[in-house]
Amino acid sequence: MATRYDPFADTARWMDEILGSVRQAATPALPGMPMDLYRSGDHYVLHIDLPGADPGSVDVNVEDRTLTIRAERTAHTDADVQWLARERPSGTYVRQLTLGRGLALDVIEASYADGVLTLTIPVAEEAKPRRIEIQHAPSRTVIGSAGTPAPALGEQPTT
Repeated sequence: MATRYDPFADTARWMDEILGSVRQAATPALPGMPMDLYRSGDHYVLHIDLPGADPGSVDVNVEDRTLTIRAERTAHTDADVQWLARERPSGTYVRQLTLGRGLALDVIEASYADGVLTLTIPVAEEAKPRRIEIQHAPSRTVIGSAGTPAPALGEQPTT
């Protein structure tokens, strides 16, 4: 039985051993923060997945109408570890959203549980739909004598 020799397999193995730490630093860009956004009554709810992020590193701020969410996931680093596969990205996650008008940005609520950041953004009072009541004015009926036409608006009746 003939065996097949692949010189590139040995080269790839050597490259992994020699340049392993350099190649790990050049990991592809972190994936975006997947999110769900919906309106429930008079507020919007935003759920953002941040798996493995340290809760102390999660930062949410609003400047003007830009909402910025930042979180960090640190890599597991031990000197005596030989990595066999390292596919989970680490580093800083950042996502920015431009918010529309009519939101109460000063009362946003945030919570973080089970790797999911939840933001609740209320609709501002002035942006909430409201019903405008129509007032009915009493109708004016001018009664004139049988042969006398009713005076026009602003005229004095003749006697």
